[in-house]
Amino acid sequence: MNPTSPTASTTRHHTIRRTAGVAMTAAAILAGSVVAVAAPAAASPHPAPPAGGSMRDVAQQMLAIGNPGYLARINDGRRVSKTVAGVADMATGRALRADDQFEIGSNTKTFTATLILQLVDEKAVALDAPVSTYLPGVVPNGDNITVRMLLNHTSGLFNYTGDPKVLALMQNDPHHDWTERELLDAAFAHPPTFAPGKGWSYSNTNYTLLGMIAQKLTRSSLADLVRRRIARPLGLKHTYYANPRATDTGPGYAHGYAIIFAGGTPKYTDHTGANIGGWAGAAGAVISTAGDLSRFYSALLKAELFSRAQLRQMKTTVALPPEFPIKGRYGLGLIKFDTPCGTAWGHGGDTQGHHSTTAVSDDGRRTAISDSTGKAGDLAPNDGITRWTNAEFAAQKVAVCHMLGTPVPGSLVRELHGTTP
Repeated sequence: MNPTSPTASTTRHHTIRRTAGVAMTAAAILAGSVVAVAAPAAASPHPAPPAGGSMRDVAQQMLAIGNPGYLARINDGRRVSKTVAGVADMATGRALRADDQFEIGSNTKTFTATLILQLVDEKAVALDAPVSTYLPGVVPNGDNITVRMLLNHTSGLFNYTGDPKVLALMQNDPHHDWTERELLDAAFAHPPTFAPGKGWSYSNTNYTLLGMIAQKLTRSSLADLVRRRIARPLGLKHTYYANPRATDTGPGYAHGYAIIFAGGTPKYTDHTGANIGGWAGAAGAVISTAGDLSRFYSALLKAELFSRAQLRQMKTTVALPPEFPIKGRYGLGLIKFDTPCGTAWGHGGDTQGHHSTTAVSDDGRRTAISDSTGKAGDLAPNDGITRWTNAEFAAQKVAVCHMLGTPVPGSLVRELHGTTP
């Protein structure tokens, strides 16, 4: 049962018919309709956002920038609304559904942080203990890097997905069987970004190590820990850790596509079935749905998964650098977002084929979950990837406005449409 008790909504879906292969053009994708359905509810005390900032408009823009599909689920504390557009499978033209499963990418970090904080409650882990306490001899300078530094990205450890050889192998051989040792070797081949605790830099390496700590202390796999400690207690029936690949990829599962914009016409590669549990692991290998993620993040901010003391620790934040695309602060696997419509907590997630976002109000009563079934994959800057990135970040802010029941500023609508001066 959802603790906010929204009225159930029924979402109608559309279908896009096609005959071309996987390299379907963005123009063909845009032939699809956008469906947005909300549950009946009492009138909101807040003015409605302008038409240009509606979630229907967001979905249209997400297709316009090249995504095969887009879905969003928003609980504003009074009702649940679902918006869906485009396709879940470009090869068959199967329509995306608002309740489809998808790769949640780095939203997984919040799951991993939750597991660690549960172990803190159990006195098995101390946040300010050095990593070498739990993984002796594994991490260079591990005596000076704490568990907290791994959780909030202040360790200075190089991000293995920033290694050119790792990136090339991820793109050219998505089914490569990665090992934790392989990823750590790639990370530790690079010097630290800064001394422990002396800066902030996003690093998947931190969460690979956290996953190793959780598995070592519990003598359980991450798949088992996510199932036993999070999914089962919360009744998340469609959430699991890919071990190492997604196992439920039939109807009801959204394929994910890498989009290459170089050359002017977007090209698509289906990365469904890639070894996400290998290269992403504890940093990004959970599969879920918008509904399950809403339940998880709501429970998180209500301290249903660990003590209030650990929630305070999770919400203890450090500043994000000015150049980071998200404005706000980073806690322990949780981001505090600053938007034109107010503050929210959550995370974001990218895999080779998906870009997802999560947001939740401070009291856990409101949530906004979205997923684009495309991820810009160009390594070199170009107009397509710039437009895609700017619109995606604007879309998340618009979703937060709807979640908080606040009118969407015109400047944000222009940002979404790429018309900001």
